[in-house]
Amino acid sequence: MVSTTSLVFAGIAPHPPIMVPEVGRGAIAEVRKSIDGMADLTRRIIESQAETVVLISPHAPLEASAFVAYDGPQLYGDFANFRAPTATAHAKLDEELLNEITRKAAEQELIVTRIRGFDLDHGTAVPLYFLQHNGWNGNVVALGYSFLSSEDHLRFGKCVRAAIEKLGRSVAFVASGDLSHRLKPGAPGGYNSEAHLFDEEVVEAIRTCQVSRIVDIDQELRRTAGECGYRSMLVAFGVIDDARSKCDVISYEAPFGVGYLVAQLLSEPPAVACGPASERATTAAQSSDPASGEDFGPPATAGGSDSLPALARLTIETFINTGTIVEAPKDFPVEMTARAGCFVSIKTSEGDLRGCIGTIDPVKDTLAEEIIANAISAATGDPRFPPVKKEELPNLKYSVDVLSAPEPCTFDDLDPEIYGVIVEDDSGFQRGLLLPNLEAIKSASQQVEIASRKAGIARGTKVKLFRFRADRYSE
Repeated sequence: MVSTTSLVFAGIAPHPPIMVPEVGRGAIAEVRKSIDGMADLTRRIIESQAETVVLISPHAPLEASAFVAYDGPQLYGDFANFRAPTATAHAKLDEELLNEITRKAAEQELIVTRIRGFDLDHGTAVPLYFLQHNGWNGNVVALGYSFLSSEDHLRFGKCVRAAIEKLGRSVAFVASGDLSHRLKPGAPGGYNSEAHLFDEEVVEAIRTCQVSRIVDIDQELRRTAGECGYRSMLVAFGVIDDARSKCDVISYEAPFGVGYLVAQLLSEPPAVACGPASERATTAAQSSDPASGEDFGPPATAGGSDSLPALARLTIETFINTGTIVEAPKDFPVEMTARAGCFVSIKTSEGDLRGCIGTIDPVKDTLAEEIIANAISAATGDPRFPPVKKEELPNLKYSVDVLSAPEPCTFDDLDPEIYGVIVEDDSGFQRGLLLPNLEAIKSASQQVEIASRKAGIARGTKVKLFRFRADRYSE
């Protein structure tokens, strides 16, 4: 569920209390698709091994210029106002994550203010109820949106993502909200013959994974619909923040004239931070010292082409100094014309890691373009380090690791001195990577165990194995 290096999973959940069996009783048959959809969404969250769920609700108390967060240590909600006092939802607050979200938001001049957490609104309580009744157990951060601009809600989502990346844990984000409230006569918001267009646009945008269509949706159409989920979704889009997202509409229905959508947004993890811990629910790379993560990759390849690290240097120095992206050279060596995944490492002249991002599978047309993209990410997007500054450039050195295409293999096919390994769970959602020829890795079983642990795959889980070779080119 979580990153280019961390958070990769977000869900959209409806919140009509009638979905709760103790509230809706016989009427729950009318919202069966949504109930089943929440069971499916919960299953996916459980498979991601999310330790914490961050919820954002449109019905938390609203602040004009601040986002709200329910305070702990315990969060509690019930449905007594809906004549079902025995139906409850409660969880422990993830105080550490909330504190980090607050800090990241403050860096962007966004305010998070806390409110009491023992009376959760139904927009929070309903999704939490279904997560827990379908088997998920973990800590929670419960938020509410604001009257700030759409851009501010997107920025806040990016702050949530940055906080999760900072802590390095598996987290799922759930945007609570319903779509149009005016889909037929007798609907809660009245009827508008154009309201269905809002729901159709949102559903189609997510089905085709063009979430920018929702960000840019006609605001007059949004007002016509009388929705309550738009700003929740904006925060979710900020959390995902990846053009390579995969989206899935799990269910949609509107039995009472209100649109109920359950959907998943899954960000592809093309870039992987070197060293300790790409977070769970994303691809993980392992350093040469599995315990400390202070170094990366196999020893430098003797006689390797110096054009690869030279391109990484040119890319980073140009981008940091001018803000422009270099073009792939027209006369690059033949080895740079192929497609390949690669890692770009930045170290100080003293040998300290300063940034490292890579791709296991190529996403660009040539290795040269892959190096350019990953070099910029290593210099500006490694969540463990601040962006590289101009004054640091003279003190930096670069290396590029080029990966062969991964091939399926069995455990007996592994040789940690020759091959790196990729482990995947059955869903393919969690991937862990370990490079070859690492000094501390003495056996294939140790190699697989560490790669699995770094991906957050539980011990004993059945995994699929892939092997690959890696060549390093250093300055």
